[in-house]
Amino acid sequence: MGSLTKTLDAMKATLSPAPPAPAREMRSLGQKLDRGPKAFGWLRRSDDEAGDFPALRQRLETDGYLYLPGFHTAESVAAARESVLGQLDQMGFLKPGAAVAEGRFDPGNPPPSLARTHPLNQRDPAMLELLFGRRTMEFYSGFFGGEAAHFDFTWFRTKGTGPGSDIHCDIVYMGRGTRNLLTMWTPLGEIDPMMGGLSILENSHRKSELLKGYLDRDVDRICTNREGETGWNGSLSRNPEAMRQRFASRWLTAPKFEMGDALIFGMAMVHGSLDNQTDRIRLSVDTRYQLASEPIDPRWVGEEVMGHGPAAKLATIC
Repeated sequence: MGSLTKTLDAMKATLSPAPPAPAREMRSLGQKLDRGPKAFGWLRRSDDEAGDFPALRQRLETDGYLYLPGFHTAESVAAARESVLGQLDQMGFLKPGAAVAEGRFDPGNPPPSLARTHPLNQRDPAMLELLFGRRTMEFYSGFFGGEAAHFDFTWFRTKGTGPGSDIHCDIVYMGRGTRNLLTMWTPLGEIDPMMGGLSILENSHRKSELLKGYLDRDVDRICTNREGETGWNGSLSRNPEAMRQRFASRWLTAPKFEMGDALIFGMAMVHGSLDNQTDRIRLSVDTRYQLASEPIDPRWVGEEVMGHGPAAKLATIC
C-alpha cells in the first residue's frame, strides 16, 4: 500500500498535464480540429445515473456512450499503471534518468503504440483486478441484466508523441460473436487533449446508413477472387474533418480524463483518438464485455488468443 500511496502522490505532483495553452492546437491524425460549437464539444457525464441500470441503458441508447468519471478506484488504476510503467522501463522504452512514474518515453526508443506489438503482461494481477475483478464484472452483469463475460485479451495502448489512431468502429475487429458487445476504454492516468485521449463522433451510432458495407466487414476476411488481396486494417478514415462533415456531427472528448474514469460504447460508434503532443506516454487499455449466454468471438478468448493471426483468416469469395 505504501508504494501505491507514493505513486498516487507522485502522479498528483508531476503527472497532471498542464492545462492546454490557448495557442496550442487540438489535433487528430495531424489535422487541427475545428473547435467551433457545431464541430466540437465535451462528453456528457453519465455518473449522475451511477447504479441505475435502466437509466444507464437508456443513456447508452441515446448518447451511444457512457462517460463514467470515478468508475474505477484511483488506487486500482495506480497499481495497474505502476505495473505497466515498470514493464516498459525494463524493456528500455522510458527516458533514462527520468522518474518512472512520469512515463516519459525515450526519444531514441519510443514504445510501439499498437496493442499487439509489444509483450506487456496479459495476466498481470493488478490489471486483471482492475478490468475483470468483482467490482467491474458486477457492473456489467447489472447493466446487461445477466451474467457478464469478457474477452481474455486486453488491448494495451502506449502512445508516444505523434498522431492518434485511425477513425473506425470496433465491430470490424470483433464481430464473430454477439454484436451486443461493449468496449470500455480506461485511461491509466490523467490525460488532457494535448496528450491525446479518445474522441467520439457524436450520434454516429444512430447513423449506420452512412456506414453501409463497412459495419459488415471483417478485418480477417480475405477475398480470394480479388487479385493481390492481402487484408485490410479496419480503418474507416484518416480525415476527421471529412468524417465530421459527412455525419453532420461533432467530435467529443473530455477536458481531462482523470484517474479512475471509464468510457464505454458500442460496436457501431465511430471514434478515434487525439494526437499526443507531449513527451509522455499516453497509457490506456481497451477491454470488451458481453452477456455470457451469447456467442463470443473465438479470436479473443483462451489462454493464448489467436487474435488477428494466421489462424483467424477467412478465405471467401466477395
